[in-house]
Amino acid sequence: MRGLMQDVPLTIDTIFRHAEQHHGDVPIVTNNPSGKVRTTYAEWADRTRRLGGVLDTLGISADGRVGTFAWNSARHLELYFAAPCTGRVLHTLNVRLFPEQLTYIANHAEDEVVFVDRTVLPLLWPLIDTMTTVRHVVVMDDGGDNEVPDDPRVLDYETLLADAQPVEFTTTDENAAASMCYTSGTTGNPKGVVYSHRSTVLHTMAVVSPNGFGIGVEDVAMPIVPMFHANAWGIAHAAPASGAAMVFPGAMMQPQALADLIIDEGVTFTAGVPTIFQGALPHLAGRTHRLRKIGCGGSAVPKALSEAYREQVGLPLYQAWGMTETHPVASGGTLSARWADADERTKAERRARAGLPLFGVQARIVDADTLEEQPWDDKATGELQVRGPWCAKDYYRPDAGVELTTPDGWMKTGDVAALDEDGNIRIADRTKDLIKSGGEWISSVDLENAIMSHPAVKEAAVVGIPHPKWDERPLACVVLREGETVTGQEIIDHITPLVAKWWLPEAVEFIDEVPKTSVGKFSKKDLRARFAEYPVTG
Repeated sequence: MRGLMQDVPLTIDTIFRHAEQHHGDVPIVTNNPSGKVRTTYAEWADRTRRLGGVLDTLGISADGRVGTFAWNSARHLELYFAAPCTGRVLHTLNVRLFPEQLTYIANHAEDEVVFVDRTVLPLLWPLIDTMTTVRHVVVMDDGGDNEVPDDPRVLDYETLLADAQPVEFTTTDENAAASMCYTSGTTGNPKGVVYSHRSTVLHTMAVVSPNGFGIGVEDVAMPIVPMFHANAWGIAHAAPASGAAMVFPGAMMQPQALADLIIDEGVTFTAGVPTIFQGALPHLAGRTHRLRKIGCGGSAVPKALSEAYREQVGLPLYQAWGMTETHPVASGGTLSARWADADERTKAERRARAGLPLFGVQARIVDADTLEEQPWDDKATGELQVRGPWCAKDYYRPDAGVELTTPDGWMKTGDVAALDEDGNIRIADRTKDLIKSGGEWISSVDLENAIMSHPAVKEAAVVGIPHPKWDERPLACVVLREGETVTGQEIIDHITPLVAKWWLPEAVEFIDEVPKTSVGKFSKKDLRARFAEYPVTG
């Protein structure tokens, strides 16, 4: 016997139409360098339909990749829906990536057009000739004053929109690709994660649930987490789906500007990485606000920072866990009712965990080699693995040998964790050779290779050291060739053209020998222990 319910596909255009039909008067605010720009969902919907017409006019293929290189804004939200609702695939390019990575990602995804904010145009335009499939560059004037190149490939967003006709959105295949994000290339090349319409809608339902972010029609949602990073943690879909007003910081990402925007626009929900909220705290402390929840993730949320928010702002940080491969939100730190009467110290300890998997996601911890499941006793640790309808099963055109899922269908996260008796996740460690700084991964292997390209260097090992602001920073441990002399600054100067600026090591320590394991590998565990108390700058 089969159920007798309607078979309606789970596609992103259903989110779009819901916002258009039921929440047209709800405001959207974007904070640009030239001032705030205000619109509504009704105006946004009309522009988004016209943008669909622009993609037709530009000749973007039926499932063509539509690149974006932009801050959080109403225009970026138009792209978030126009591309997938016309059958194309949205591809967000991270403005903070190293140029060679941007070129690789644009070519690997085969972007046909890139929509770029004028404030970041100088970061993209010098690379455009290396992006072999890009035929158009559409500039969105977000209040910047950078010169726009006189080139036939360069087009103006507002001019295109004014000349376009609105189109109907009729996507029917819920398993079709909707958007794609690339990991930051922690080992080897960056890896593409392709989200489907179905996974996006299901993830949206989880994010708006009380155990997720709980975004509703009474909220004013402000995603500080970039729309070019991990799908904006689903907020760009959750707010229109629930009818929440939206506030976008645009290029105005300074702590004071973010805090003022939260206060002035009556923001009730916001989310970002710990370093953002560390910077904003002095500007929020003691001020009257409407915040009810502050989502925080991307790296472990320091308990001290969360408690500082509880004491100075009136509510602690809400920790969520996930990764690009999980859309990204997979678990949340909402405390269950049985902790309601616990003392504040206990509550703080619980909030410091990654929390319970959201409904729809299953989690387990296993021995990474044998896949033997470990007990849920909060003591045993193993690799955290997940599965669910918004967890990736493979990367897009992966390099040889890259496998995301296990033979029995679980996604490998690379995180080491413990689960308590309820399945509440406690992240115990991270993949050993990776460094997470300010919510972004840094590849120690790539840094080592860059350092060892210096002729005076014999060996180099890079490890993460604790940092009060960035969570971790890289420390370079260098062994020089016999008879060579070089300073730490000379090492830094040598690798500066080779890696992203924020990858540069906190310091360089010269050592006599890199400790080795029994099989001759670098023993970074020993180095981390040796430099665990390394003094760092603020």
